[in-house]
Amino acid sequence: MAEGSKDQGGVSTTDSEEDSPNMIVYRKIEDIVSRIQDEKAGGIAIRTVKSFLSKIPSVVSGTDIVQWLLKNLSIDDPAEAIHLGSLIAAHGYVFPISDHVLTLKDDGTLYRFQSPYFWPSNCWEPENTDYAIYLCKRTMQNKARLELADYEAENLARLQRAFARKWEFIFMQAEAQVKIDRKKDKAERKILDSQERAFWDVHRPVPGCVNTTEMDIRKCRREKNPHRVKKSVYGVPDDGQSQPSPVHVSSQPTRKPTKEDVQKEISFLNIQLDRHCMKVSKVADSLMSYTEQFMEYDAFVSAIEPSNPWTNDDTSFWDLEASREPSQQRVKKWGFSLEEALKDPAGRDQFLKFLESEFSSENLRFWLAVQDLKRRPLQDVASRAQEIWQEFLAEGAPSSINLDSHSYERTSQNLKDPGRYSYEDAQEHIFKLMKSDSYARFLRSNIYQDLLLARKKGKSLTGKRLTGLMQSS
Repeated sequence: MAEGSKDQGGVSTTDSEEDSPNMIVYRKIEDIVSRIQDEKAGGIAIRTVKSFLSKIPSVVSGTDIVQWLLKNLSIDDPAEAIHLGSLIAAHGYVFPISDHVLTLKDDGTLYRFQSPYFWPSNCWEPENTDYAIYLCKRTMQNKARLELADYEAENLARLQRAFARKWEFIFMQAEAQVKIDRKKDKAERKILDSQERAFWDVHRPVPGCVNTTEMDIRKCRREKNPHRVKKSVYGVPDDGQSQPSPVHVSSQPTRKPTKEDVQKEISFLNIQLDRHCMKVSKVADSLMSYTEQFMEYDAFVSAIEPSNPWTNDDTSFWDLEASREPSQQRVKKWGFSLEEALKDPAGRDQFLKFLESEFSSENLRFWLAVQDLKRRPLQDVASRAQEIWQEFLAEGAPSSINLDSHSYERTSQNLKDPGRYSYEDAQEHIFKLMKSDSYARFLRSNIYQDLLLARKKGKSLTGKRLTGLMQSS
């Protein structure tokens, strides 16, 4: 059976992959597996075992495999032979017929060899759609023999939610494969079902088991070889998995990576592991909240007082927005974020007034000075940068600000060749201080609360006057 499957499936790899570390390991394992299966050259006899009311075809025992490894590979320690056999099983070349955990035991446990079609050397990277088809197919087959394990049932439920829009197509694919499988011989169908299950035990292992495909060097190699195409087990491509065009491939030969390149790649991968990822649902909720919050300020969605400047020639709205006497809407907007408060000239004045009352106005004055520096003509940048340093950061500065050591050192280094963005780190640090401390107290202060209530009262009085004038007329 194994030899027939080998002729059918074959093993195909490109010359460029032959020197990859994983491929070297696969070739060594496959050589051992081929020798074990070759009965004429002293391999293990693959037999059919009779059990109660049934027959189990094409199996060997764990003891047979361990004894063969001890005899033919010059291994003295049985523990070492079991360890080597477990490594072969973990890569899916041999598997227990009644267990999802791919390990080798030195007892009468029955094992079966994997078809060469499913060998890892074929560079399988199955998609989630393939896994969904397989699990869906399992639910349609003999439930007593192929009942889903708990973790597989959970995976199926998750995949059904993820592929809700294309689940009908996945179900139809699974149904068609079940019809084809039913036409096969019963013994052959048992063997193929177990081999397919073992393939998924490698690529979607039981929770807690080692995933031999997780830390895969081939993934790094694939990024350098855009001509490679992922292989789908059932011919169903996953959504959004497009391959880069060969037209955009650099024609320059790739140089051998140095030690510094590897260290940079390790640092990059560690950063990616620590990166905070948000669910799409949370992002959608944030976007909806932001839209609802700013809806009344959108002239195309809400009515704007006194008139909409986008639909007529009245400029009263622009005059009110530019005035130092903010409307109730503008004052309310300051409470959305510190960014909104600093965008409004009146908001900046009120926040500065509050900071002066707390004797901490130097933070905002420094932030505004750096903003002004970014808009200065290039010939004035160097002199203005030195003035800011002398006023806020030099020893004995009249308006000294509190910076952390990292920001201070970066800023002092940047000033050796001053530019518009020399104070970027210091400005960001001061902004975070104001946002986390001073801004929250500003929103609770009498200055902001009185201004907000006064604008609300002013708006209601104006509305009453307009109503009275309309009634009298």
